[in-house]
Amino acid sequence: MPAFSTTSSGTLLLFGATGDLSRRMLLPSLFALHEDGLIGPSVAEGGVRIVGTARSEHDDADFQAFAKQALEEFLPADRKDESKLSAFLERLSYQTLDASRIEGFEALAEKLGDTSGGLSIFLSTAPALFEATIAGLAHAGLAHQGVRIGLEKPLGNDLASSRRINDAVAAAFAEDQIFRIDHYLGKETVQNLMALRFANMMFEPLWNSAGIDHVQITISETVGLEGRKGFYDETGALRDMVQNHMLQLVALTAMEPPAEFDATSIRDEKVKLLRALRPVDARDMVRGQYSAGAVKGGSGSVGVGGYLDDLAEPSGTETFVALKTHVDNWRWQGVPFYLRTGKRLAERRSEIVIQFKCVPHNIFSGKNARLKANRLVIRLQPEEYVRLQVMAKEPGLDRGGIVLREVPLDLSLTDAFAKARRRIAYERLLLDLIEGAQTLFVRRDEVEAQWQWVDAIRALWASESMDTKPYTSGSWGPNAAIALTERDGRSWND
Repeated sequence: MPAFSTTSSGTLLLFGATGDLSRRMLLPSLFALHEDGLIGPSVAEGGVRIVGTARSEHDDADFQAFAKQALEEFLPADRKDESKLSAFLERLSYQTLDASRIEGFEALAEKLGDTSGGLSIFLSTAPALFEATIAGLAHAGLAHQGVRIGLEKPLGNDLASSRRINDAVAAAFAEDQIFRIDHYLGKETVQNLMALRFANMMFEPLWNSAGIDHVQITISETVGLEGRKGFYDETGALRDMVQNHMLQLVALTAMEPPAEFDATSIRDEKVKLLRALRPVDARDMVRGQYSAGAVKGGSGSVGVGGYLDDLAEPSGTETFVALKTHVDNWRWQGVPFYLRTGKRLAERRSEIVIQFKCVPHNIFSGKNARLKANRLVIRLQPEEYVRLQVMAKEPGLDRGGIVLREVPLDLSLTDAFAKARRRIAYERLLLDLIEGAQTLFVRRDEVEAQWQWVDAIRALWASESMDTKPYTSGSWGPNAAIALTERDGRSWND
């Protein structure tokens, strides 16, 4: 059994403990850490105690019953060991809290008891409650040097509100106590991107404008609002996906090699990259909103309504964004980065595509052989793989000419590491929060660089009165998104 880290906090406090994120992700992740001995033995023997809090009225037994139901629903059948489930539930307790009322935090502090052994806080709350929550924690003595605080997005809805939230948090906590969460950074394949770049000599010499023609990043969903009606309509695709997940993928794909694999070195390089992103021209952006159509379901295509049908009121919020941008530094000069994300698209997919340049001279042209440039596809979900498309000769006697064909060199991470436990992102992020490892968390200057770039796009939308373009559910977005690449003689990796 793995050793319990001596740097671990003795208590984990979960805000929003009865919400959907807790039910689907946090509680199953914490059970997995418990199952593997990563959060210590029982509470009585010094293991991590888990205290949930939310506005709803519950006691310890209610919360344990809620957790048990969540685990029965979301754990795989082969991991539902009754004895381990019972032992995990013994870690859990609950305190009702209205975060808008400062006096409630004293009762929370009493419930937590002695936190001198370290306290980690997972804070998932509405942006309007951030300042009140931080003030309440400080008032109740829950912001001392032994406290780490993890902040789940959204951290504001623009640069100004993000700064207000960060100022409020910084008034109570030092930067090395603050863990800003972007769950994409916990995904195994995202971390493999760094291993691919910096642990393999064959890629890094070509990872620049001399070797790469362009980069594509796609995060597509087939779902619509899915219960996020109010939040999503106020937010839109640009702020929901581009400002955080997509810009983090851009940074990891394009940053300079860090000196070491540590939080400071990696985050320093990401900030440099984000600050080098060129502002996007109006002609290089597309806003879209889905209309009625059909999307892939479990047993074929399923008819769905449009965004306005789902929302049941008029709205100009975008459900799709496509952008073309550049990184203004020596490594990437002249290399376009194409980004797209949206709801109700043709398939669920998250991927990074590195399109290399063609070889400078085709020695097979006299044999009527045509070449295609190499392409590296890093798929994050739903499958996890790295696929390199290379040219190979088709078998034969070649009397009519040499036939070259594009073939894939595949590394399926699922198959290659079949014996390793596939962990969801929150398992890693929660453990890092408990143990105080900041590498996979976002620093304040990163967040502000991301918001500055996104705010400039939103300002341009407003000044140009840029409306959303309709696209049929089940398609790859508006036709203008296709034109974004086609006018450059390129195509999306569909």
